[in-house]
Amino acid sequence: MSAEDEITSLTKVGSESTRPRGRAIFSTTNWSVVLEAQGQSPAAQEALEKLCRTYWRPVYSFIRREGTGPEEAEDLTQSFFALLFERRNFDDVRREKGRLRSYLLTSLKHFLVSEHRRAATLKRGKGQQPVPLEELAAAGLADMEPADYLSADRVYERRWALTLMEQVLRRLKDEYCTAGNGALFDSLKQLLPDEPGAQSRADIAMQLGMTDNALRQAFHRFRHRYQLLLREEIGHTVAIASDIEDELRHLISVLRT
Repeated sequence: MSAEDEITSLTKVGSESTRPRGRAIFSTTNWSVVLEAQGQSPAAQEALEKLCRTYWRPVYSFIRREGTGPEEAEDLTQSFFALLFERRNFDDVRREKGRLRSYLLTSLKHFLVSEHRRAATLKRGKGQQPVPLEELAAAGLADMEPADYLSADRVYERRWALTLMEQVLRRLKDEYCTAGNGALFDSLKQLLPDEPGAQSRADIAMQLGMTDNALRQAFHRFRHRYQLLLREEIGHTVAIASDIEDELRHLISVLRT
């Protein structure tokens, strides 16, 4: 079983497929763009903003697991990103193997230590919100409350993995909807392992007016495209393409526990 097959199975996104061929496409909304430009170019700024908008949930979950209340955790999350944008200090990235996931966690720990040391009356973030995280107010934060048996580090890692999977599915849905196949996406999604309230394959085929073989082929294409997007999304968070496989294996180990 390939790494992609295993992680999709662990995260309710299918199990059988052929391995995607070729390298992930490194777009301009990529962590490598930020590192190469040291955060100074407009492209690097845009890339960092998008990555932070996508992966703020693990940061919030870590802060909550450390015993911080919801409102203060929201404030600290915004403050952390404000400081990140202000300093743009990426000198430690190499020690974290060039991965956004590791860099943010290390930076967050340092940030929280500093916050605890200075007066709580200082206004955080200078009143600015460099990353528009409006989702903090409407993203169902109660659903992100960490489990009591998990450490803060483990909560962060699991939330990171789950956020990545959610992002991949969101992108896949957008592609289907853009092509006028939103209903097909919703039907194929029901074929994912452990999907709650899923219909049987026969019922879905009948509903779509497809033969069982045609449905199987449609789901194969669905799963294959998912896995391509998975590798591309991971590629957005590492400095070099050769790190994608290691990051994928790490996500698998996180989701197993």
